[in-house]
Amino acid sequence: MSLVQTALEAHLEDLQCHFTWNLNTSRSKLFLLKDKVEDIGSVEGYSWLGHIYNLKGYIHSQLGFTQDALRYFCKAAEALRQMRNTVSEEGPWLVINYGNLAWLHYHMGEQAQSQTYLKKVYTLLNEYPSACQEELHPEICAEKAWTLMTFGKDHILLAVEYFQRAIRMQPDMVEWHSSHVVALASTSKLYKTRLQASIFEKMEIAVKHDPDNLYLAALYLAACAAKGQKIESEACQLAKKVLRKPASSYSGIKPLLKLYRLYLSMHEALDLAEEAVERHPGERYLKRCAAICYKKRILFHRDIPPEQNMIDRAISLHREVISLYPQSSLKRKITLANIYAKSARGQAKADQIFEELLEGKQEPADRQMLYICYAKYLHFTKKQSYKSIEYYMKTAAIQYPSVHRGRSIQILQKIKARNRNRMCREIDEFLANLQD
Repeated sequence: MSLVQTALEAHLEDLQCHFTWNLNTSRSKLFLLKDKVEDIGSVEGYSWLGHIYNLKGYIHSQLGFTQDALRYFCKAAEALRQMRNTVSEEGPWLVINYGNLAWLHYHMGEQAQSQTYLKKVYTLLNEYPSACQEELHPEICAEKAWTLMTFGKDHILLAVEYFQRAIRMQPDMVEWHSSHVVALASTSKLYKTRLQASIFEKMEIAVKHDPDNLYLAALYLAACAAKGQKIESEACQLAKKVLRKPASSYSGIKPLLKLYRLYLSMHEALDLAEEAVERHPGERYLKRCAAICYKKRILFHRDIPPEQNMIDRAISLHREVISLYPQSSLKRKITLANIYAKSARGQAKADQIFEELLEGKQEPADRQMLYICYAKYLHFTKKQSYKSIEYYMKTAAIQYPSVHRGRSIQILQKIKARNRNRMCREIDEFLANLQD
């Protein structure tokens, strides 16, 4: 490596952009994120459109789709310029985008272009310094916060912190307040317990200042319901507004359906999901939301057995959703198998799906998820408790830290503690030899 290349790398490492935010993750998670960001759409996510394109560019670059990444980074730059609608086309909102482009061109072996964008970053930082010398510019904080929040639950607390920094320096950005509240709500068990009074108050204020944000409105109604308030009328009015919106994961349909399932009526939730699909028959995200509703009804409402026509509809929806999300459907295939198992004539099909998945190749975290789900299927559906223990062991034996591994170890420890299973000795030896 030449001295010039070494110096360039050092400068790139100092940038604030997606390539330096420790967003590294597995390939399967990247495909999940790719689908997640695509489902936001370009209409409902307009205020974050530049950030959406930046994240799309990063995801595609990590997947090896370099030309697609370049195209999205260029679209991000244009969207950021249009959204800010200022006299100058340049501004601090482009710092992250230029940093991304500097990194991408570097990975493409184009050092001259990389250095060009690196200089653009330094020029912007000099022209638009942060009001607080020890802080990043608020535009950088806000995009970093949104990216971390979108990337997953593991990053949510850091996202909240960066939203707070951005708002403290630039308090007049409505979309920052709204997304900050959404991030705060996701740190709490919103649908199970009351929100902290301080978070609920912030949510009330955000809803008033951002009345068109129906996603936030749905979360607010859930928070009200968790406090014991009657929300039937408001939920009905909100449902009408959501159904008129373009189909998008930002439209509010997913949290609204969850609100209906938990606080109103599962039957009404299914009707609402079906109406959304009927209004927008070509939108995969709405079919995905409907499939989730059927999954919750069939697999988790055991007090009332589902009728065969409901199972058939759930199977049809899941098969279609799997075809629409071909690179991120492992979990949906497992769900499909479990739904088949609820049908008197579907047991063989459920077995076949699991067998095909077990014969496939998955990354460690996905393999753990598959093993523990199969273990539960063996135990609860097939009544093969001894064989299920083997798969709990297989899950725990994979040296990858995950909730599935931890849960499998807990289950094995409980079986051992009860000391009523003929495999207790094997479990004891397995746990004793298990490496953390």
